[in-house]
Amino acid sequence: MADTNGVNEMVPFLMVANMKDALRFYTEGLGFEIEQKWEPDGDIRWCQIRLGGCRLMLQEHRQHAGNPDKGMGVVLCIYCDDALALYDAFTVRGIEPEEPYVGNRLWVTRVVDPDGYKIDFESPTDVAEETKLSEWRTSESS
Repeated sequence: MADTNGVNEMVPFLMVANMKDALRFYTEGLGFEIEQKWEPDGDIRWCQIRLGGCRLMLQEHRQHAGNPDKGMGVVLCIYCDDALALYDAFTVRGIEPEEPYVGNRLWVTRVVDPDGYKIDFESPTDVAEETKLSEWRTSESS
């Protein structure tokens, strides 16, 4: 086994076009809390947010021109106890997640943030691969 040299955690750093929109999505919509922030001139320009054991850093672009390809090819996977409960909670908070499905023996609830970053909340399941939540709930109520 390789020496880890004290490496403990990876915290993804996402560049965002509008910090207010991003923070509204992550804090009000997904339930993250701000742990640290940098506020030159009274506006948050960088912050570290946390939800359980998951942390993200957000920083607003210094240039106003956004990159239309930002978020392409990036998926943040967050393991959790109950991805379906989070789906229901996000929906109540006004977030529109994609319909959960089973992939790789995990329920996957995907949300897309205002900058196009995909975030998958995943929890273990014994439900058959590729089952969609609507199919599963119909079969459970029969």
